[in-house]
Amino acid sequence: MLKDKMQKALNGQINKEMYSAYLYMAMSAYSESRGWPGFANWFFVQYQEEMEHAMRIYHYMQEQGARVELEAIEKPQLDFGSPMEMFQATLKHEQFITKSIHELVDLAIDLKDHATQIFLQWFVTEQVEEESNDHAILDKLSLMGAEGRGLYMLDRELGSRTYSPHTSDED
Repeated sequence: MLKDKMQKALNGQINKEMYSAYLYMAMSAYSESRGWPGFANWFFVQYQEEMEHAMRIYHYMQEQGARVELEAIEKPQLDFGSPMEMFQATLKHEQFITKSIHELVDLAIDLKDHATQIFLQWFVTEQVEEESNDHAILDKLSLMGAEGRGLYMLDRELGSRTYSPHTSDED
């Protein structure tokens, strides 16, 4: 059984993950409107991953007999500027999520909630990957500049990303 403080914190994280999904869906729609189908695809896959993250916490809470309380999801912005600006915002957002996950781990340690601490380790590892991916794309955008063939090639590359749900073997 989860303590009230942990239950409240995990409900807050579900909201953050749902907002992340909403943000990336907005970035996907924006990219599509700008004629960047590869960026749109990348952000749509990111949306799917964030929904999976929210549901992972949701299911964990259900397994622990905790009450899931869904909160309102904030409306994301509609305009994101250049691909460079989008990925700078993406990295900043993922760093915010990483901080939030670390705070959850710290809370689990403080509460001596070993099951939640173990559960959250998957998210710690996932956030390392998320930030690494953002840095790699930002590096490519920096190398090629904002216009021309490089942007077209990166758009094509990002268009090949597919969504692969994580399996229990990867947990």
